[in-house]
Amino acid sequence: MESLGELLPLEMTRVRDEVLPQYVAIGPPGMMAATMMRMELDAAQKAMMEGDTVAMLRLYESLKGYTL
Repeated sequence: MESLGELLPLEMTRVRDEVLPQYVAIGPPGMMAATMMRMELDAAQKAMMEGDTVAMLRLYESLKGYTL
């Protein structure tokens, strides 16, 4: 069983490397979602640096919701 500290970076990588580029490639229609993803990726990085477990869990669940 993996911990949140292991799962969140994996989910961040999935969104950053797989999902986000697809939304950017759509052009203007995908920019709002791409902007939201970037904001949540930044927030997840900050939460990890600060050790904010509650924010990490919330952001992990939110990032899981981004699909192609």
